[in-house]
Amino acid sequence: MTILISILAFSVAIAILVGIHEFGHFWVARKLGIKIIRFAIGFGTPIWTYKSKDKDATEYVLAAIPLGGYVKMLDEREGDVKPEERHRAFNTQPVWKRFLVVLAGPMFNFLFAIAAFAGMHMSGIDSMHPYVAEAQIGTAAKQAGFQLKDKITAINSVDTESATQVRLTLLNEYMKDPRLAIHVETQSGQKAIRNLDLTNIPLLADEKDYFDKTGISFWRPPHQTLINQVIKDGVAEKAGIKAGDIISSIDGIKLKTSEDFIKYVNTHANKEIEILVERNGNKKTILVTPKMGEIKGTKVGLIGVSIGRKFSDSDLKDYRSLMFFVRKAPFLEAMKSGVVQTWDMSIMTLKFMGRLITGKASVKNISGPITIANYAGKSALIGFSAFFSLLAIVSLSLGVLNLLPIPMLDGGHLMYYVIEMIKGSPVSERVEAIGMRVGMSLVGVLMVVAIFNDVGRLIN
Repeated sequence: MTILISILAFSVAIAILVGIHEFGHFWVARKLGIKIIRFAIGFGTPIWTYKSKDKDATEYVLAAIPLGGYVKMLDEREGDVKPEERHRAFNTQPVWKRFLVVLAGPMFNFLFAIAAFAGMHMSGIDSMHPYVAEAQIGTAAKQAGFQLKDKITAINSVDTESATQVRLTLLNEYMKDPRLAIHVETQSGQKAIRNLDLTNIPLLADEKDYFDKTGISFWRPPHQTLINQVIKDGVAEKAGIKAGDIISSIDGIKLKTSEDFIKYVNTHANKEIEILVERNGNKKTILVTPKMGEIKGTKVGLIGVSIGRKFSDSDLKDYRSLMFFVRKAPFLEAMKSGVVQTWDMSIMTLKFMGRLITGKASVKNISGPITIANYAGKSALIGFSAFFSLLAIVSLSLGVLNLLPIPMLDGGHLMYYVIEMIKGSPVSERVEAIGMRVGMSLVGVLMVVAIFNDVGRLIN
């Protein structure tokens, strides 16, 4: 069922984003007087078609495979054009018009991202306060002097209200300079600065969670560790652990949070551990040996369970009021936030691409359609807001990718038009043909790497 939801959510997401991109080309072309022959979303067998009743008789098509789309314009390079319609052919337009038509696709992706982010800010974003957990010995966070329940209020000069903002801002600022000034408010209400030096910590050298490498983790109040689900035929099931069990201790160590349990199991692969569980009011000791596994490229111990947190009713109420809040903004402020967020994430995407080229970031960080489908399915299950957020992020990523000066992409065509503006004549067909082969090769290699990474994550 989860796979079906992922496939459906992915199909809907791609159809929406491709439709927005192609509509940008379509809308600007029509406004500039260029004749549109066909506007299509998807490939393969058409499942819906409609022909407009105006003189252009534009054909609108929705096809079975929603993995792309195109706008077919009147063009002498693709067929015969009547003399009386030649002035409406794409190839006969002045270079500035062709430039705007091609640029419109990525620009509409950015506009959608701005609108989506702004809409979420107006409707309200469920957020978590960025209180810091106790830093582990030997981590950069410990060396920086982070204390239990420090609340991060800014990174360098960028204000941060939520845990999500802290994660994104830290990565963005790190790519400018690995030495960060983290502004915090201590438990006593004092203002302080924790100087976090990540100079010798390559956050993007592999696909492991970059935030974990800093040693910073977000605080959770004490709670009981609950077994939500037990994987069939896994280590835990064979040992006798059941869904609904409450973990009291592990090897005699009392647990404060579920994160303590996860860390202990992860660091005890192939070593027998003693787990004290509470079941129906009775306590039982279970011996289990975590099996060596891999999560995001890291070898860890796993027993095959999913973990939850259990609070008393009063603790849960206090936890929610202390930890969670809703970020909401009026229209103008929300629009400004949408623009700023889209700009910041686009720049961060470009910086990340630059690090990939220079080898400072691992290609294992590249994700493809399988990973996007997985996240699409998860976000759809969480709710509309999460799914819309994913759409915004993927949309701006498509906008950035399409603006890269790679032949075959929109950015490649824009590069040719800039050359044409400078030299006064179009680039030769031979140059375009060579560029197309180079572009297809680059995009092909990128897709192979992305799908290889996706399959590797799926297997793990």
